[in-house]
Amino acid sequence: MKKLVNVTEVDDEGLDGLMGEVITVFCLNYFYTGKLTGINAECIKLDDASVIYETGSFTDKTWKDAQKLPHPCYVMKQCIESFMVLK
Repeated sequence: MKKLVNVTEVDDEGLDGLMGEVITVFCLNYFYTGKLTGINAECIKLDDASVIYETGSFTDKTWKDAQKLPHPCYVMKQCIESFMVLK
């Protein structure tokens, strides 16, 4: 049975609310982590970014295999599956 749901927009929720935080982004092929410093209609910008090749346990303090990137990382929003503050 279908159910009607009211959606309420909340200011500073989602990516906007995480600006300046170190976040982890789960994407179609890779995971990325870094400080969220930019958001536009097409992509997000992560400074001091790493690509995570192997996570290890999500409760560990560090990633099992995270490789620092030499420059800021731009991630296309259409590739993001989920995001959060994890570590």
